[in-house]
Amino acid sequence: MSIKGYVLVINPGSTSTKIALFDGAGESKVTNLSHSTEEVKRYERVYDQKEMRTEVILNWLKEQGIQISELSAVVGRGGLLKPMPSGTYLVTEKMLEDLRLAEQGEHASNLGGIIAHSIAMQANIPSFIVDPVAVDEFEEVARISGLPQLPRKSLVHALNIRAVTRRVCNKLDLSFENSSYVVAHLGGGMSIAPVYKGKIIDVNNANEDGPFSPERVGGLPVGEVAKMAFSGEYTCAELRKKLLREGGLTAYLGTNDGRVVNRMIDEGDKNAELILKAMAYQIAKEIGAMSIALRGKADAIILTGGLAYNKKIVDWVTERVSFIAPVEVVPGEDEMLALYEGAIRVLNGDEKAKIYEKEILI
Repeated sequence: MSIKGYVLVINPGSTSTKIALFDGAGESKVTNLSHSTEEVKRYERVYDQKEMRTEVILNWLKEQGIQISELSAVVGRGGLLKPMPSGTYLVTEKMLEDLRLAEQGEHASNLGGIIAHSIAMQANIPSFIVDPVAVDEFEEVARISGLPQLPRKSLVHALNIRAVTRRVCNKLDLSFENSSYVVAHLGGGMSIAPVYKGKIIDVNNANEDGPFSPERVGGLPVGEVAKMAFSGEYTCAELRKKLLREGGLTAYLGTNDGRVVNRMIDEGDKNAELILKAMAYQIAKEIGAMSIALRGKADAIILTGGLAYNKKIVDWVTERVSFIAPVEVVPGEDEMLALYEGAIRVLNGDEKAKIYEKEILI
């Protein structure tokens, strides 16, 4: 089905705001509006950037000759909200309050729902968010970590994982609600998740667990991490930076760019080949582990995210996991399309919008 008017999609990043305008036929105009580091630093909190970013978006719409009255809905990237089931959510006052307070953490994505609501209010149309990283559909057994004070948490690339799973379902002519997959989102952070009947029932926390990535360390020997933490060599902030921004490929090879690593390998660098193979090995191990959550009954294994463009990684992972299920490769992450698709399912009546305060788990 098609809708009348446009759907505006807003995806705030740290120094840019990516926006897309989808027409009734699903065709889009996409742009990335940059904000200088100096401009962003003027604001003490992310929330304080609301008016600046909103004005930039409205100016872009004017440049395209689009009036706010021509919009049917506005959808923003979901932020660091409280744990919640997946789906498309109507932006409500409670959601806006939690995004503003940022109790789960300050992040540019918190502005997605806030700006979407601000613009939608001017046109008296609905505003939505779709599948934020706070999506939590864990089975209770998956929350147990080994230490009661440190339960396992669901922080996941839910937007892309659910979007590509739907696309693979369409390709394989399977029902999203009645099929099962292991989906590996491979990027700067990695989320490897079993998707059971449309729900993400487990996942490695991309900041703390699972395979190492271009910048993140993944799972580490906890005793050695404890020694580093109390060595006196690092502050908490310095150690956190080392674990999340200076680990993985960056630590071993001095680059976070898989294309550079490929060139190193092609030029005969055996150490680069070993490290990239080790990353692929860890990805494959995590896929195998997550297949256990599905009792080995996966309809497919899906490789997605930016690193799914890397043929070496894809081939090495596929070689190890194809015995579990057929491997489908959906490279990249089209977040703008995924946000639009979430909103359009509600606008077309295929799905009912969820209400945040009725769904949150805490």
